[in-house]
Amino acid sequence: MPLLFERRLARIGQFASGGLNGWQEPATKQDVQSLAFHRRSFLAAGAAMLFAGQALRAQEVRMFQSNRPPLASRRFVSAAVEREIDRVSALIRDPELRWLFANCYPNTLDTTVFMGQADGHDDAFVITGDIDALWLRDSAAQVRPYLHLARSDAQLRTLYRGLIRRHARCVLLDPYANAFTRDPASRDGLHWSRRDKTEMKPGVAERKWEVDSLCYVLRLAHDYWRESGDVEPFDATWAKAARTIVATFKEQQRVGGPGPYRFQRNSDQPTETTLAGIGVPTRKTGLIHSAFRPSDDACTFPCNIPGNLFAVATLRELAEMAGGVLHDAALAAEALALADEVEKAVYAHGTMQLPDGRRVFAYETDGYGNHLFMDDANVPSLLGLAYLRSVPADSALYQTTAQAVWSDANPWFFKGRAAEGIGGPHIGEGQVWPMSIILRALSSSDDAVIAAALQTLRATHAGTGFMHEAFDKDDPARFTRKWFAWVNGLFGELVVKVANERPHLLAADFA
Repeated sequence: MPLLFERRLARIGQFASGGLNGWQEPATKQDVQSLAFHRRSFLAAGAAMLFAGQALRAQEVRMFQSNRPPLASRRFVSAAVEREIDRVSALIRDPELRWLFANCYPNTLDTTVFMGQADGHDDAFVITGDIDALWLRDSAAQVRPYLHLARSDAQLRTLYRGLIRRHARCVLLDPYANAFTRDPASRDGLHWSRRDKTEMKPGVAERKWEVDSLCYVLRLAHDYWRESGDVEPFDATWAKAARTIVATFKEQQRVGGPGPYRFQRNSDQPTETTLAGIGVPTRKTGLIHSAFRPSDDACTFPCNIPGNLFAVATLRELAEMAGGVLHDAALAAEALALADEVEKAVYAHGTMQLPDGRRVFAYETDGYGNHLFMDDANVPSLLGLAYLRSVPADSALYQTTAQAVWSDANPWFFKGRAAEGIGGPHIGEGQVWPMSIILRALSSSDDAVIAAALQTLRATHAGTGFMHEAFDKDDPARFTRKWFAWVNGLFGELVVKVANERPHLLAADFA
């Protein structure tokens, strides 16, 4: 506002009100004419600003049209999830980040859920996205972001009940399998697994033994029970599956031998097969052995420490359920004893010293004193231990480990022009997984770290409106898997967490 106009406006206002002391210099005709002119100018400027704002919003609508399927084409609809999308979206100032959240958060429900009936109960088959099979790990993780809404949405509870029951049947079919087909009688499997040298059974899509697969079955069951109070799916079949999980973990401590599992695959990638079907020799320390990692890549050393720590946490949760839901004191005691034994073995054999003298968790060990330090983006990971409630977030050992894996001490940590983050052997060098960026933010209490993660994720979706499996550290347009529901949901989970705990970060302009 011009200074001369401010003075004239003040004089007019003072005259009309009798002045500050009952008298001021009277307003002149020139003052009044000037006020009228400026008033017209202000009205015109205001109209222009309003029009510009409307045009900008229209442009945003055109640029950020929803990538969700039409309502009639969505695989599963939850009123509670839709309300949550609206609630959180209203807190997000940046239109692109808001668009990403609204696309990603419901992606599992929109595109991957197949509901049905089995044995007179709800059944849910949840595919990974672009692979038409159910992974125990992925499916459990995919539905995790909606758990806090289950108590208020009966429709959503049918999904959880169906998936928990499906998981139990899968475990009883083959506790060593990682992935399953929709039809339990199918012998097709996945095209890359049909010639595997292992005991393939009908209904099994792939048979890679991964400790964390069974941990995720227990974690989903426990957290659903805690969030909803619902005990309906925890029947005799589920109890039998729970006891099978404990027995399988104990079998893979390999105290009495390697157990029945064998796996080999003809491949030009060494990460797709195991030495002699069971992996390299180990000293039996109480740690649970695994043939493959959460990435579906073969372990270098069979005792994967993130997987073992996840087992400790979920066994204790199983003990809680065994007492509170199943009323099975023997199972509770067995699960607690095994958890204590594995935890003791982790701290005795699963830590190591880096060349700079720092003490950290190892990624894998053979029990003979040989350790591998690295981290992989897939969860459970060393970075994700606090997120999984496997260690306290304020543990000094965890904090040191988390700092080390987010640095060049980790051979699978990459920093480029577009982003920095953790990848893994599954895709290869120079490939950053958004999952690692999300996990770092989920595990952090530092506003700067969380805001930087949101900024990076917003800038690296290559215009698709969805997260991806991995992207080139220098060029996000070079990515893998355009339909990967787990990471979409995980991104949504992060945004919901920020909305609940640090809403001021969503009020920022990320442009």
